Amino acid sequence: MPATWIRWVAMWRVRRELAVFKILGALVCAGLGVFWWFGGDVRGVILAVPATLLVGAMGLRDLLVPVRLAADTDGITVVHGFAGRRHVPWESIWDVKVDVRRRWGLRSEMLEIDTGDYLHIFSPHELGTSPTEVAAALRRRGT
Repeated sequence: MPATWIRWVAMWRVRRELAVFKILGALVCAGLGVFWWFGGDVRGVILAVPATLLVGAMGLRDLLVPVRLAADTDGITVVHGFAGRRHVPWESIWDVKVDVRRRWGLRSEMLEIDTGDYLHIFSPHELGTSPTEVAAALRRRGT
């Protein structure tokens, strides 16, 4: 999915399908918790409640803050904390790189934006596209 051009010069967001799957996963966990509650399985309920809360919170974050990274002429805006935003001017960005790792025959990429005080890390799922493409776009905009 390419960058979306709206108010900012470019923005990258979580895919909607991923947010929907997280919400559905939370509902399934809640349903299993209810099933185990009425079945008398306390251990199942102990597993289902935290799973419901965790997956539900992740899905809620995807719905509240779908845009995880945006770039404009002044700098970038990143998600900070659960649903906050932080604007970082281009001058404050020390490095933009992609960490590529291979493990068990799989390749994973993570976008790392170093601002000195913080290291902002984004996965392909958060960006909706390859971190390599996003890093290239940020490097072009930052110069």
